[in-house]
Amino acid sequence: MSIREQRKKAPHVLVVDDEYFNYEMLEVALSDALELSYADSGTSCLSNAIADPPDAILLDVCMPGLDGYDTCRMLKNTPETKNIPVLMVSGLESEQEKQAGFEAGCDAYFVKPFSMQSLLEKIKSMV
Repeated sequence: MSIREQRKKAPHVLVVDDEYFNYEMLEVALSDALELSYADSGTSCLSNAIADPPDAILLDVCMPGLDGYDTCRMLKNTPETKNIPVLMVSGLESEQEKQAGFEAGCDAYFVKPFSMQSLLEKIKSMV
């Protein structure tokens, strides 16, 4: 039995952000309720999500290379990952940006700064 199976009481969330500091803040705020892992790019998100499927993915929109929108489209069009809830997070708050997130297939869109409590509640309602 893997460590993850032993800790299955806590939902596993893959945090995808090119800024490690953002992951560290989430880890401090949410580690009591969630098991978090980290990917620093859209490409590593895809490989991690296939190798060890998380219960949900917290995906930053603005990343170099494969951005959050393209990563989300790829996740939703890959049989192994299409059913994993994707929550996009972004500093971009326009309705067009949110619409682009939902068109890419995200299940929720959070604008930074966001409430950790509302994020946690949304994740728990999805997994």
